[in-house]
Amino acid sequence: MNILNDIKYAYKKATVVEKIIYINVFLFLITLLFTRFIIQWFALPASLDNFLYKPWTLISYSFLHQNLFHILSNLLVLYYIGNLFLDFYTKKQFLNFYFLGGIFGGSMFLTYYYILDTINVLPLAGASAAVTTIFIAIATKIPRYALRLRFIGSVELWVLAAIWVSLSILQLANPDKGSAIAHISGAIFGFIYSKQLERGNDIGQWFEMILDYFSTLFKPEKKSPFKAVYKTKNKRSSKTKDVSKTKQRKIDDILDKISKSGYESLTQEEKDFLFRAGKK
Repeated sequence: MNILNDIKYAYKKATVVEKIIYINVFLFLITLLFTRFIIQWFALPASLDNFLYKPWTLISYSFLHQNLFHILSNLLVLYYIGNLFLDFYTKKQFLNFYFLGGIFGGSMFLTYYYILDTINVLPLAGASAAVTTIFIAIATKIPRYALRLRFIGSVELWVLAAIWVSLSILQLANPDKGSAIAHISGAIFGFIYSKQLERGNDIGQWFEMILDYFSTLFKPEKKSPFKAVYKTKNKRSSKTKDVSKTKQRKIDDILDKISKSGYESLTQEEKDFLFRAGKK
């Protein structure tokens, strides 16, 4: 139980980038256990007819990985580049880029195979299109930003992004080129979205509104306590004022008595009252 609590606490305190990474790792472990079922129902099929029966796969495929190298390469890049991304963009914009980049890459994957009508194509799985979108977006924003790499030294961000995209372009030579098409499409989307933001045009704002809607939809409504507290406070405040006025009036009366007849004219009760009032 302590381990589960530690995991919950770490997830709660994590950045939005780290939360996406945790979700990917969790689903990778689930995929290892139930590979056939997960790929069949949550990877993006190349056939448009199959996709129409499973439209959620346009999003779910971006969280699935089938081998260790694939998930490591994606999540390592996402960790370093994603946290750099948050220095220049908001958390909501990160989610816009990640999800919309994955959706655009998946859509181009479907379009390509629908036009070619290719059969026996493996379904698409992996966060590469979404990660590439994040990578290209931040490289477009700050291309001359230099990262220090161990054993290599400082390398500007645009160079790293160019290498990353070039690897996908080389994959176009493979017979199963669908994943490369998704990656390159994610890169194009990241570039366009970043440029549009520079011009003050947030083309992903509609998606942000959808996320906001669903996030508020599932939040439990809390009754506002302000009305009751406000009334109670007013009553308590008025009572306090009344007590203070009565106390001050009594003190004034005692002081008048002292000025006229002297301290010795006070009763023991009046002396005690004046003593207690002087201590507060």
